[in-house]
Amino acid sequence: MHLDVQDLRNFYYRSALGRAAQRVIRDEVLRFWPEARGQSVLGYGFAVPLLRPYLQSARRVTALMPGPQGVMSWPAGMPNVSVLCQEANWPIETGHIDKLIVMHGLETSEQPDLVLEEASRVLGPGGSAIFIVPNRAGVWSRRDITPFGYGRPFSARQLEVQLQRSGFQPKRTSSLLHQPPSHRRFWLRSGQLIEKVARTAGAGLPGGVILLEAQKLTQEPSGGGTAVSTRPLKVLAGLASPEAKPA
Repeated sequence: MHLDVQDLRNFYYRSALGRAAQRVIRDEVLRFWPEARGQSVLGYGFAVPLLRPYLQSARRVTALMPGPQGVMSWPAGMPNVSVLCQEANWPIETGHIDKLIVMHGLETSEQPDLVLEEASRVLGPGGSAIFIVPNRAGVWSRRDITPFGYGRPFSARQLEVQLQRSGFQPKRTSSLLHQPPSHRRFWLRSGQLIEKVARTAGAGLPGGVILLEAQKLTQEPSGGGTAVSTRPLKVLAGLASPEAKPA
C-alpha cells in the first residue's frame, strides 16, 4: 500500500526527523553518484528529496509518482518535472535513462516485479539504478511513524535476488539510518554522530534502510513480460501543475 504524497511531503520537508533522514540518504546517493553531467536522471516513487543535486548538471531530471500515491508539483520555484504514472506503464521511452533512483516505490507496490520490469526497460544499456528500501533487520521498518515503517521490508539478500530476476546485476550495498526513528530532540541532535560511528564500525550494525546500486544487464531476463509504453517524454509539455502545494 502506497502512502499518500502529502504524508511523504510532510515527513521529508516539514519534520526534523524527515529532514535528517533526507540528508543521510542524499549524502550516500551523492557518494555513489557524485554527478550526472549530461545524463538523464529519473526518480520513481517519492525520490524527489534525492534528485535536487542533479537539477543543474543533468540533461534531464524527471520524477515519476505512482497513481495510488498521488503527485505533487516539484521542484518549488522551478518548472514542474513531476508526472503521475501507472506502476507498470511509465511514460518514458525505452532505453532513454542513464540513472534511476527508486525510493518508496518498491516496498509499497503490490506488483514489484512489474515495477522492476519498467525500471529495466527505461534504462539504457549499462544504465544504473539505486534502490532504497526498508531494512527488515532495522528498527525503522518496525515503527510506522516514518514512511519506512510501511510496506514490505527487505534483507539485502532478498533485494539482490529480486533485482537479479528482473535483469539487474547488484554492484554495491550500503546500510543507512542508524539513529533511532524518534522525534525526540536528543536523538535528532545525536543523529550525525551515530551515523558516523556506525559507518566506522562497519557492516555489523544494521541500519534502518538498505541502499543498493545495480546495473542493467545487456541480456534481457527470461520469462513473460508486460505491455509497456514507449510514449516519449514530450507528455510533460502539456502537463498541468498539480493542485498540491509545492515543497
